[in-house]
Amino acid sequence: MKVRGLLWRRLPLRTRVIGAFTLGAAIAALVLVVITYGLSRQSMLQQREESSQRQFFANARQVQSSLRAENPDLTQLLESLPSLSGSRSIVRTGDETWVSLSLTPRDVPTPLVTSVLEFPEAKTMRYRLDDKPVLAFGLQLQPSTASAFSEVAYFEVVPLTEVENTLESLALILLVGGALTVLVGVGIGLWASGGLLRPLTDISDAATSIAHGRFDTRLDEVKDPDLDALVTSFNEMAAAMETRITRDARFSSDVSHELRSPLMTLRASIDVMQHRREELSERTQQALDLLNDEVLRFENLVQDLLDLSRSDSGPMENDLVNIEELVKATLALSDGRIELEIANSAQGGLVMGDKRRLAQVLDNLLRNAEKYGNGATRITVSSTGTDIEIAVEDDGPGVAPSERELIFERFTRGAAARKRGTGDGAGLGLALVDEHARRHGGSAHVEGREGQSGARFVVSLPKAGHR
Repeated sequence: MKVRGLLWRRLPLRTRVIGAFTLGAAIAALVLVVITYGLSRQSMLQQREESSQRQFFANARQVQSSLRAENPDLTQLLESLPSLSGSRSIVRTGDETWVSLSLTPRDVPTPLVTSVLEFPEAKTMRYRLDDKPVLAFGLQLQPSTASAFSEVAYFEVVPLTEVENTLESLALILLVGGALTVLVGVGIGLWASGGLLRPLTDISDAATSIAHGRFDTRLDEVKDPDLDALVTSFNEMAAAMETRITRDARFSSDVSHELRSPLMTLRASIDVMQHRREELSERTQQALDLLNDEVLRFENLVQDLLDLSRSDSGPMENDLVNIEELVKATLALSDGRIELEIANSAQGGLVMGDKRRLAQVLDNLLRNAEKYGNGATRITVSSTGTDIEIAVEDDGPGVAPSERELIFERFTRGAAARKRGTGDGAGLGLALVDEHARRHGGSAHVEGREGQSGARFVVSLPKAGHR
């Protein structure tokens, strides 16, 4: 029972609601069918038994009256007896003497005969004769002293085929009605689960929309007072989160803009000093080179911060973008050493999104491969169901499995990037790749190259119409 309870709780809530309504309808239908059939069967059999018993006693009185004669003609008497619903009669006048028009002694059960001969009361028995249900009555009669018979018993067999057929039809009707009741229960369960779970579905869709960067998503007001508090709380939470993210993005943008002025001054000063480099001592030249590298790194950091702030709070275009053309345009700016492979199913593939940001995704992946992977060697574009995958492969040392999720976090750099002299990045390039992919409804991940060294960075984007 405990295992069943755990399995039940693991089912989706909608399935459990529909299952509960279906089970309730099935139990109600079963109880209704059993009670209705039982009461109807009992009532019909009782009515048939009462009416047949009345006719049996009337016929038995006529047979009893005929026994006043010394040698009554029982065959003629049985022909004159009224028959109810095809009932048939037989008279036992001795151990081996029976009189009947259509029955034989074997048609009457021995227990019934024995019981009638032992007790003077009327006896009743239901059994099957020739595989058909029948109802048999028996009564011991008292012949007169003038009669030639010493022991007489009268039996009457009433067929119940009509009752059985009626009950079979009733059972079929009840089963069909029960099945319809279960179907109605399933329909009510579907309707009720839809009404009960629709707010949860709306909340899930809204949360997914917010996760993809649409921070202005809100739930519509509902009339249900119980759900109104939930909707209001969610909208307030979303508004507070949007305010916080917008404020943080604005702060990052403002700081980045403020840093650009001193950076421009530093850059101008370094350029002046570079023009007079020959006048500086060797040690001063080394310090100037270090300063130039750090300022370049600082400029890239500020630019990445600006891009992140725009990604967090700025509006995103939603146009049709041809991925094949975008990749080819990006590779046209490279040195031509990168191999391009486009699957037949992905040729001309379209996604809905911001072309500038998608181009930045490719550019960042190529820059990352150039810095830490000895340069990109191949780009593949393929189609997997409802998604288009763009994979950038390099021939570098690869990414350790323990770092394959961490490197997409902001300001996080892998082991290759932490080595001295391997680049001037700040750990924001791949974070931008992941951010842009998620805002387009997709994802980004890194994996190893099968049977080869290097890393394979994969960006999945939903095809147009499947987002």
